[in-house]
Amino acid sequence: MRILLAEDEKALARALVKIFEKNNYSADAVHNGTDALAYLEAGNYDAAVLDIMMPGMDGITVLKKIRAQGNMIPVLLLTAKSETADKILGLDSGANDYITKPFDSRELLARIRAITRSHSSYDSTLTMGNITLDRASFELSSPNGTIKLANKEYQMMEMFLANPHHLISAEKFMEKIWGFDTEAEINVVWIYISYLRKKLTSLGADIQIKTSRNAGYSLEESNDKKA
Repeated sequence: MRILLAEDEKALARALVKIFEKNNYSADAVHNGTDALAYLEAGNYDAAVLDIMMPGMDGITVLKKIRAQGNMIPVLLLTAKSETADKILGLDSGANDYITKPFDSRELLARIRAITRSHSSYDSTLTMGNITLDRASFELSSPNGTIKLANKEYQMMEMFLANPHHLISAEKFMEKIWGFDTEAEINVVWIYISYLRKKLTSLGADIQIKTSRNAGYSLEESNDKKA
């Protein structure tokens, strides 16, 4: 899952990005409302966390603009304001939730989970064949054992299991997991595919990651799967 964070306090933004990444999210941080709007208009985010008070354009204005464009991405507002009128304005402008500074990072993560669950159908586990991915513990398991996946391994496996039999291009993985501003080369996707293949093999998986030349990768039943 990819999050856009718009927060003009750079130290706080850096800390929040680290918290998101530790919890197996990908996150891009911007520090003003103008950039936040541009990033959201480019798409490819699953949720947005917007500070209300930002230079260039405040978070409420960003929110109103994307809602006017029909963008219904889940949005959590960050605010130092605790007045009821400000909360009502945020919710009436299209926010899914808000949290008041200072806040506990555990509450922030819980609120993000809540708004993304309510936005779309969400299963706590994803299963294909004898393989199950637990979205709470980030563990990949089979009857033969369990392996905890690292951040980007988890996000790639989640994309595969959420879209079985569908081709996913290397470029799509790069955009969704590494982000627009990454300095990583596209061959990093192949490296992580290799990691996941080894883990599936160690679990005795009856599914496999198939490569379609010049097209992408898909999760399929193994050719030698027993009837």
